[in-house]
Amino acid sequence: MPMNAQYRGPIDLPETIPVFPLAGALLLPRGQMPLNIFEPRYLAMIDDALRDGHRLIGMIQPDLRHDTSAAVPKLYRIGCAGRITQLAESGDGRYLIELTGVSRFEIIEELKVLTAYRQCRVSYANFTDDFIARKGEEQVDRQSVLRTLRDFLKANKLSADWDGIENAPNEALVNALAMMSPYGPAEKQAMLEARDLKTRAEILIAVTEIELAKKNTEGEPPLQ
Repeated sequence: MPMNAQYRGPIDLPETIPVFPLAGALLLPRGQMPLNIFEPRYLAMIDDALRDGHRLIGMIQPDLRHDTSAAVPKLYRIGCAGRITQLAESGDGRYLIELTGVSRFEIIEELKVLTAYRQCRVSYANFTDDFIARKGEEQVDRQSVLRTLRDFLKANKLSADWDGIENAPNEALVNALAMMSPYGPAEKQAMLEARDLKTRAEILIAVTEIELAKKNTEGEPPLQ
């Protein structure tokens, strides 16, 4: 989705951003994520993001691998900054927004703040390729991605818009499939942290093949 703001590199992004911890949520550069915002602290976060002019929110997963009972869960170190590119008021106190991914970031430190939502000082230095659209997509094994997608759809009795899929560039295809994939937080985090688009596609294929193998094994008759 086109944005009014242009981001050429890390210098164009603020070092401090609000973060929205959401398990299982994966935002990637130039991907779109719809969100239904209803908690007061996150409504305030949206208001502040619009007011400061940056319109940026850091999507990140809570790291629940250790202490799941903590009132303030630990965060993964890597997330993705997204710009608010659409916003609508629901009429019942909610915001319906869409974020467009800009760049991944690494948390340097979480700040002590007075706001009800969390804020972090972050660095984008390790993700300069995120600012280059379609970077590395020629290295993606497109046929393997499509074959795996067909197998997944067939196994789950789902359909898809194949005209749209066939016409999608590799970056849009891989990132959209990764974001929409029904996998858990660990798998989503692995795809987020992939060093390049080729690696992300390979992780997506591998995870899908593992899930399909499990599904096939579960459907086999018991051995006599």
